[in-house]
Amino acid sequence: MSDTTPLPGTIAWIDLTVPDAGEVRQFYETVTGWTSSGVDMGGYSDFNMTPPASDRPVAGVCHARGSNADLPAQWLIYVIVADLDASLRRTADLGGAVVAGPKNMGGQGRYAVIRDPAGAVAALWQPARA
Repeated sequence: MSDTTPLPGTIAWIDLTVPDAGEVRQFYETVTGWTSSGVDMGGYSDFNMTPPASDRPVAGVCHARGSNADLPAQWLIYVIVADLDASLRRTADLGGAVVAGPKNMGGQGRYAVIRDPAGAVAALWQPARA
């Protein structure tokens, strides 16, 4: 996730969750010029992807394991919300559904993956309060 001050309504991060993150990471390194750095997930590594001439990662490539085991293979945006629980209630009220979560994000806050009424998915992330 980004280390800048998060603003509700903005996209904070994107992740790609796939069965073999190592193989797909190499694909994106070659196609986009991104470089990768491993993120220890306790027995395996996911990857932060950094664009050329930058020192800030812009995306993650993740294995469909652990907390990501229930996520479909796809790019997933993380939209910041001020109150995750209230946003999840509104999701259900408006014909959407919670696909996964809410889950803790290693001290960085909480998130859940939702499906909108059209079937598209996104993650809602409530950052931890300082």
